[in-house]
Amino acid sequence: PVRNFEDAQGCDAERYGARLVASPRHADVALVTGPVTRNMAEPLRRTVAAMGEPRLVVAVGDCAIDCGEFAGGYGIEGAGADVVPVDLAVPGCPPEPGDIVAALRRVTGR
Repeated sequence: PVRNFEDAQGCDAERYGARLVASPRHADVALVTGPVTRNMAEPLRRTVAAMGEPRLVVAVGDCAIDCGEFAGGYGIEGAGADVVPVDLAVPGCPPEPGDIVAALRRVTGR
């Protein structure tokens, strides 16, 4: 029987070595999941700067890649790559869970 969403979709990210951590100092990868607002641009820069080397930034979804429908909106600083260097982009609105897991597998090597 299917017990949870991950079982149903076959997209359990932890199976591939991806897990959430409490501090950017313990992170290898940062996910940008939407357009970066003016209020969040500096916290994003600081978060990425606090990560150890090597570090990767992944833009997940069209809004993180090019601001999507929020482009030019009030309070929008820009896409993830306008604020921090982005190493990988996962297109989609929203991206398919399998595409996100495939990107995580690519960066973790699992």
